[in-house]
Amino acid sequence: MYPYLLHSGHLYLPTFGALAALGLMAALTLSLRTAEWVGISPDAIWNAGSFAALAAFLLSRLLLVATNFRSFLAYPMYLLAVPSLTPGGILLTLIAVGVWLWTKQIPLMAALDAWAPCATLVWVFLAVGHFAEGSDLGLPTSTWIGIALPGTTTRMIPVALFAAALALGLTWLLLRSLAKDGTPGRTFALAMTLTGFGQFVLSFWREPAEGVFGDTLDPLQWVAIGMMAVGVGFWVATQQVQKQIPFGNDKQELQEQRR
Repeated sequence: MYPYLLHSGHLYLPTFGALAALGLMAALTLSLRTAEWVGISPDAIWNAGSFAALAAFLLSRLLLVATNFRSFLAYPMYLLAVPSLTPGGILLTLIAVGVWLWTKQIPLMAALDAWAPCATLVWVFLAVGHFAEGSDLGLPTSTWIGIALPGTTTRMIPVALFAAALALGLTWLLLRSLAKDGTPGRTFALAMTLTGFGQFVLSFWREPAEGVFGDTLDPLQWVAIGMMAVGVGFWVATQQVQKQIPFGNDKQELQEQRR
């Protein structure tokens, strides 16, 4: 595996971090196009996406410092280098982004639709980064699909590669949905449902984590179920919206309703 793109003396360039940054830039660039499809100013969606990325980084680090303050005082640089995108940080980021969208008067459903394929595109880069650093290999296997880490003979299921392929396929599907379907919230609902389902299936090839409620499901599976529930809920809501749209409205008229 290749955990570092560059390693010279005390200078390290982690492969995962480089791919994550590249994925973020690719997603922001893609959002300029998807924003047009949903009737949002490309500049507005770029600024909102940049704010979301910055908020996720800063809020996650603040939570990490707050919950490990003594360790931070002893080893500040080491602690800040730890990956810290936690559920709490994600929740605070969602709240901050929601406030940003409200203050900038950007329609929430339109923004979520525009960001859906961008998020799965970031997932592609993150999954490839996990594979490169060897941090998301799955269960041992004796089949031909298994990959052995350097210095080992045990073959593992390359879950990260499967996740990257899934995310790439979802990105293509969501872009098609966004280009052809102007119903507000439909693309976001599709993204949540299929991503949740994909993560749930992939979790069976990973080492099981400790369950939240005994030995039923591990935390990632519960998150995946929650994503599917949110996606189905939004899908039902979009069906109701579609019924209220007079027959004959085309995609351009639906985009006008987003505004």
